[in-house]
Amino acid sequence: MASFCAGCGNSMTPEDQFCRVCGRQPSASSVVTAPLSAPTAGSETSGKAIVSLICGLLFFVPLLFIAAIVFGHLALSEIHKSAGRLKGKGIALTGLVLGYLWIGIPGFLIIAAIVIPNVLRARMAANESSAVGSVRLLNVAEINYAASHASQGYTCSLSDLAQANLIANALATGQKAGYVFQLTDCSAGAEGGPNVKYQVVAYPLRVNQTGLRAFCSDESGVIKAHSGSARRCVERGVALQ
Repeated sequence: MASFCAGCGNSMTPEDQFCRVCGRQPSASSVVTAPLSAPTAGSETSGKAIVSLICGLLFFVPLLFIAAIVFGHLALSEIHKSAGRLKGKGIALTGLVLGYLWIGIPGFLIIAAIVIPNVLRARMAANESSAVGSVRLLNVAEINYAASHASQGYTCSLSDLAQANLIANALATGQKAGYVFQLTDCSAGAEGGPNVKYQVVAYPLRVNQTGLRAFCSDESGVIKAHSGSARRCVERGVALQ
C-alpha cells in the first residue's frame, strides 16, 4: 500500500515526517493509503491542460499563445503533483508546443522582412554590375567584328559575334544574369556601305526583381544608364562614371 498526503495528494513514505510538497505533518487522519498501483479509474483530465490546448489552437487571437504556454506549464505541474489523479500530459504538451510555435513565427517573419529585401537588393546590384560589364564587352566585340568584316562593318546580330568567338554563348542568347541584351539600329554611312552605327541596350528581365536600371551604348563606347526603359536610356540616359 502507498500513502498520500490528504492536503495535496503527494505520495509519501512511512519515513516522511512532513509532506515534501505542502509541508503538512502526516497524521493518522491526514494520510490516505492506496494500492501501490495508482488507479486509473475515475481519473480526470486537467482543466488547465485543456485550456492550454484551446489557447494554442486559437493562435490568431492576440496573446492567446502566451496563455497556452502559461496554462501548459501549470497543467504539467498539476498533473505531476496529482500522483495519477489527473491526466492530460499529452494535451498540455501539445498546447505548449503550439504556444511556443506561435512565438517563433512572428520572429521569423520579422527577420524575413528585414533579410529578404536586402538579399534582393544585393542580387539586383550584382545583376546590374554584370549587365554593365556585358555592354562593355559587346562594344569591344563590335569593334573587333567591324575590323575583321570591313565590307559589313558593325553587326546587329549577337549570333554573328558568337560565331566570330567574340562573345560567349550565354550572352549570345540575349539573356544573362537577369538582363535582356539587344543589338539594334545598325546603319551605314553611305548606301551600300558598311554599318558605321549600332545601339546596344540591356534592360531587366523583371523590373524591381532582377534589376532597376536599363543600360545602353553605341559606337562611341560611352555606357549610359536610366531608371526607365531601354529606349529612354538611349534618348536621355546619364553616362556612367
